[in-house]
This record gives sequence, C-alpha cells and structure tokens, in this order.
Amino acid sequence: MLGASNGVSFAAQSTALPFDDIKGNFAEKEIVELVKEGVVNGTGNRRFEPKKNVTRAEFVTMADRLLKLEPVDADMPSFGDVSSKSWYYGWVEAAIQLGIVEGKNKTQFMPAERITRQEAAVLIVRALKVDPGSNSGNNLPYADADKVASWAAPYVLAARTLGLMDGANGTFRPTDAMTRAETAAVLDRVLKDKVWNKAIHAKTNLGLQIGWQNGLTTTQFKEKVSSSNVNTLVPRWFFLENTQVPISNHADSSLLTWAKQNNKKIWAMLGNHSDSELTHQILSDETKRKTVIQKLTGYVKTYGLSGINVDFENVSPDDRLSLTAFISELGTSLRGAGAVLSIDVSPDLGTDWTEAFDYEALGRYADYVVLMGYDEHWDGDPVAGSVSSLPWVESALNRMLSVVPASKTILALPYYTRDWTLQSGGATSEELSLVQQGQRIRSVYYNRTWDANLGQYVLSYNRQGSQHRIWVEDGRSLGLKTMMAAKRGVAGFAYWYIGAETDDIWTSLSNATRYASY
Repeated sequence: MLGASNGVSFAAQSTALPFDDIKGNFAEKEIVELVKEGVVNGTGNRRFEPKKNVTRAEFVTMADRLLKLEPVDADMPSFGDVSSKSWYYGWVEAAIQLGIVEGKNKTQFMPAERITRQEAAVLIVRALKVDPGSNSGNNLPYADADKVASWAAPYVLAARTLGLMDGANGTFRPTDAMTRAETAAVLDRVLKDKVWNKAIHAKTNLGLQIGWQNGLTTTQFKEKVSSSNVNTLVPRWFFLENTQVPISNHADSSLLTWAKQNNKKIWAMLGNHSDSELTHQILSDETKRKTVIQKLTGYVKTYGLSGINVDFENVSPDDRLSLTAFISELGTSLRGAGAVLSIDVSPDLGTDWTEAFDYEALGRYADYVVLMGYDEHWDGDPVAGSVSSLPWVESALNRMLSVVPASKTILALPYYTRDWTLQSGGATSEELSLVQQGQRIRSVYYNRTWDANLGQYVLSYNRQGSQHRIWVEDGRSLGLKTMMAAKRGVAGFAYWYIGAETDDIWTSLSNATRYASY
C-alpha cells in the first residue's frame, strides 16, 4: 500500500534507482523525483508496481503529500467507511477539509475503490484550485468524449489544457483505472511547473497566532500552547477597577519567564468586567484615563511585554468618543515603550452593542483590531443557529476591511459551539467547547449533513423527548474561515479560547493557511 515504506534507504542503494521494477518505464524519472519529494513510496521489497491500479485513498494521499499538507487526525470522521484506524484516515480528512475531494456520495468515500482517469482529472484540477468553468465537454478532442461524465468533462478539458493529463491514440479512456506510473507522471508535471514548484516549497507564514487564556491555570495554559500554533499569548492580567488606583494587576512571573524561554510574545489583556458604568467612569475622566495608561505602560516596561490587548465589552454608545481617545492615547504611550496595542471588537451589526466602536478610528490609532468572528447566535438567543457561519464571518470581515487595513486586522475564531434544544416557545442552548462537542456527539445517535452554504456540519439528535441541533465547529469549518480570511491578507488569527480545542485543529488550520497561500 502507499502508506508503507519500502524499508530501504535510497542513499544506501548501489543502484541509482530506488526500485527494481521501474527501469525503462515511461514514468521512471518521475517516480524517482517523487520519491525524493516524499510523495510516493514503494509497495515493499524494492518494488513500486508501476502498473498496479491506484485507489481513491492512495491518490488523495499522494496529492496531499505533493502539496506538503499534513494528515489530520480529525476528531469527527467525515465518512463512516473511512476508519480513524486506517493508514489513510488523516490524508483523506485533510483533503476533505480543504475541498480537494468529495465522497462518492453523501455518506461514503469508498477509499478502496480504484480511481478512474476522469476522477483523477477532477481531483488534480481541484487540488490546483483551477476553476474549470462549465464547459459541457463538447470541446473534448477525444473519440470517446461521449463517455466522459458531464460532471467530469470541464475538469478533463482543464487537465488537458494545463498539460497535466491527455489521452492516447485519440481517446481519453475516462473510466479506466489510473495506474501508479500514470499517477506519478501527472503529479510530477505539477512539480515541473515553476510557479507551483516555488509555491509548494515555500515556507508557510502563519502570521500572528494569538491565544487567549481562559479557565486554565498557568501550567495548563503553557502545556496547551506548547502543542499549538500560538506565538502570542493573551493572559487576562489587567482589569479596570472602581478603586483609588483604577486598574488591577494579576501578572504571573512564571508565564513571563516561560514565554521568553520559548520565544513567545505576551500581549496582556486589559478587561472591563463587562461593566458599562465602571467603564464610563474611567473613560470619561481624563485623570483616571491617564492613570490607567501610565500604569499599563509601566507594566509593559517592567515585565517586558510585547503588547496590550484591550477587551472591553458592554461599552455604552455614549462613550464612543472617550473610547477612541483612550485607544489613541494608550497606543501612543505603548509605542513609546516598544509595545503594540490591539483592541477586540464585535462585528459591526449596527446595534447598541457595537455603537461604541468607531472602527475606522480604532484602526487608525491601534496597531491591530481583532474581529471576534463569533456569537452570530448567542447565549439567550431565542433563535437557534450557528455560532459562526462562513457567510456571516465573511460579511463581517469584509465590512471591517472596508475601513481597517488587512495588515492591521486579526480574525478571531471560536473554539466553542452551542447545543440547541428546540422548543415551541423558542430555543435554549448550552455552550460546548470543541472537546465537549466531540464527547456529546459520540454519546448520542445523530443525523448529520454538510451545509455547503454555511460551511459546516449541522447535526441533530433527540434526547428525553426534545430535539437538539448543533452547528458543528471543527477543522473543516474553521479551516474554511481561515482560508477565506488568509486570502484577504489579514495579519493573523486569534482563538477563543486555548484549551477548548481538540488536538487535530492546529493541523487543520496549518493546512488551511498553507493551501490558501497557493
């Protein structure tokens, strides 16, 4: 199988070829090149078996490896016939999440079925993110063009136009199975394209990767960050207070030391306890405002902080000008101390909840604006729905980018969802971390469908006579939002909150960022 190693080092061979059965094969050079790239393996005993047919799982695996993607050990399988214990599970999940491949139907992937030439054309054109258009196949120059499926015809034409696949003796043979040698020849043609070769071998820039601390001890937080993509920590250290010194300090020296040792930045958070009146008292009082700014700047210098993250909720619309003035003054002071200022904002929905945010001004005075891309449907919302559907986040981000530069914009993604109980008088919900979501799903008998419009699975189940629904957040849904934002050139991503995610999420998001860069 593809996943097995040939067990013998190429460098240790006395022959120049890595396999004994490829000399003279039309794809000999391509196979050698793909072995060097880590795209293909042998089948054991120094054999490649170039004429052997390729399964759907094997083709997907090779395509993933070609694109330098990593296998995703998804917390929730996409298909019932792709076992999490199979060698190809992570490779299939990685391709599914990025939209490179689909199942044979809504419930089955059929990993062991031989991949046909027309299916291979579809997959490789999708993998290269080429839009084949809607050509019906009338332009296919093959004697057997009428045998090409309508869904595959545009891709077959695109594969030919791109120089990736062609027929022989005037035919394309759309339903014939792909051999291992043919597959190697197709994949190597991608590598021979200078643009794709450069992109594939470029190092992925993940940008800012910001993680909020919430509900974790310092030890737990450090442990979770260590196994994540996070490069910037946001511990909840400072809060506005109704005291003589209007700011409290909960800095942790052990986290400071650890962050420095592990090359992580700290943007300590300044919160307001979601207290509208307290926030008004401090922001509207120039003396108190200056005291907070002086104290924060002093903490930045004392602790060697890289920045401050302002997280004010429930700010009165009347404090719009005061909040803008505070951010302007704080930003100037922090930059003088060699630190940056970021501020968290909700999507602009034209409500009192966000009226205090002058997005354009905040984008001018802060170094970064963090758009919290969640709570589309919130705790207490009588209408059930997604916490963060793709079109909602995309609309919110587009609106933000109309007034704030992408280089200053950070998109925050949710590591939580809601389990909704649907009732005649309105819905109620329970917040679930992604870890809890997985546990809940595995404990019930459910129906699940992929909603391509929302960019997530919608899952339903019944318990104690009540119907429940979960708009699932997982590597696939979060990856789609990541790719959408990465294409717009945002400065990075933030995650609410560290410790709520399943382990597979970080691989999914790394893959999404890499794939978006192509």
